Amino acid sequence: MPAPSYSVDVRPWIPVRRADGIDDVGLRTLLTDAHRIEDLALPLPPARSALYRYLAALCARITSLDDPDMPLDDWLQIRRKLLESPDGFDPAAVHAYFDTYRDRFNLFDPLHPWLQDAALAVQCPKRSGINALVYGRPAGNNLVFFNSHHTDTNPQPLPARETVWYLLAYHSYGPSGRASVRKVGSFSSGQLQAGPLRSTVSFHPRGRTLYETLLLHLVPYRGDGQDPDADACPWEQPHVPEPMQAPPEVTWPGRLLTGRSLHAVLLIADPSGEQAIDAYLTWATPHPALDATDPYLIYDLDPKAPAERRRSPRRADASRALWRELDALLLAGDEHRPGCRPEAFTTLNDLPKEVSANLRVWVCGFDQEGQVNNRIWYTALTPRIWLWAQEHDPAKASRIADCCAAAETLAAVLRTAADQAWRDTTSLRQQAAPRRGKQRPSLWAQEALAAYWPRAEQAFWQLIDDARPAHGVFAAEAITALCQTTSAALNHFPQAGPALARAVQALRSAGAPPRDTRPTPGDAHAPSPHAQP
Repeated sequence: MPAPSYSVDVRPWIPVRRADGIDDVGLRTLLTDAHRIEDLALPLPPARSALYRYLAALCARITSLDDPDMPLDDWLQIRRKLLESPDGFDPAAVHAYFDTYRDRFNLFDPLHPWLQDAALAVQCPKRSGINALVYGRPAGNNLVFFNSHHTDTNPQPLPARETVWYLLAYHSYGPSGRASVRKVGSFSSGQLQAGPLRSTVSFHPRGRTLYETLLLHLVPYRGDGQDPDADACPWEQPHVPEPMQAPPEVTWPGRLLTGRSLHAVLLIADPSGEQAIDAYLTWATPHPALDATDPYLIYDLDPKAPAERRRSPRRADASRALWRELDALLLAGDEHRPGCRPEAFTTLNDLPKEVSANLRVWVCGFDQEGQVNNRIWYTALTPRIWLWAQEHDPAKASRIADCCAAAETLAAVLRTAADQAWRDTTSLRQQAAPRRGKQRPSLWAQEALAAYWPRAEQAFWQLIDDARPAHGVFAAEAITALCQTTSAALNHFPQAGPALARAVQALRSAGAPPRDTRPTPGDAHAPSPHAQP
């Protein structure tokens, strides 16, 4: 019997959105029709975020915008001409690229399966099971997440098209901890390192078509020199890297966007090649990951942290609304600000007018624990915000940054004040002092913040177009949220009134202009420290 086969460059596994509905395409059709496709429509957001990165690498290859020796001005000019072209990518260049690596895009190739390592069949004594690859299915001793009806004792086959989605997500967002044991020579281990995007939130520029979107994902090479032959995507390498060797330098765009996975996978197909029925999942290298800057992540800077942890990608947080990230997207780099704009957004200021005016941002966050547990993924699509960027409208960008900062400041004051009021009101004040380190917010702080952030979002969109003092507006919203969520406590706790009055006073002080933070002696309008909220 012929070996199972599923060529991802030809077979239709990628859902895309066209003007007349949803269609499934392979990689070749996706790139040749990119100017007629609105966007990707993958129902698995982590896979979609990963696929954007793989497609950006392919886009760089077929447009020759991966040349590390190309001057920046030439690079920008070529991309601008491509963005102005209505014809999309050159079909001959697309087909020539895939023809060069024809055998490397077969998901079940016996020698070089796409994004997999065939050696695992010999090096791993035990399979992991197909459930371990799929989010929502139980595997081993893990609990069931996302209300899955699957069981670990009766794993169901996974259609090949969906298998590719989970393969992409696993390489990017895969867990750390225990996995199938892999033995290479005398070294044996079953310990995984986390995927390069685990627990992060990605920001992807989106144009009017997928063609524009992929070109907007590109950034020019800015290193000190790179051998063009050294950069390679996994399917471009003649051999799978030896797992015990130190990983090669992270180069642009192939290794950075497609070659940073620390996980090794081998899928087992059914005889038809239409389904995956089992899998080996284990480590790809025991060496630590090399430092790299992903161009679609915001990096937070903490000057107080040790040098090796001073710069870290912003973690995904399902409770954090998108508008709270706008300042990091719209402001140019500033060493005094905590967030550093994603690198992909640093070259979007020399675009054709129509492209710039319609640029939006698709956001994908995957709220995960560091090891195994996956909490929830979330997505959002911004309005056409790029005309508000600092390079185009400095006043608007500055106003947005000020409003974001004010909202965060008042949220911090609200949490501190609510926590203190809770301690002053409940029996916790007689207990030992809280332990050092990060503490969970009190019940009042949790409820007040949950009420505050939706109100703050409404106030934010109003404030960016008027001149009211932002701190005062957010202070008013914080006071309202605190009073509404703690009103019942006034009838149950004798100390609640004075404690909450002090919390309200703290919020009023935080919301007042600096010259008014202290009441003038004899001022009849100065709030009483014992005023009821």
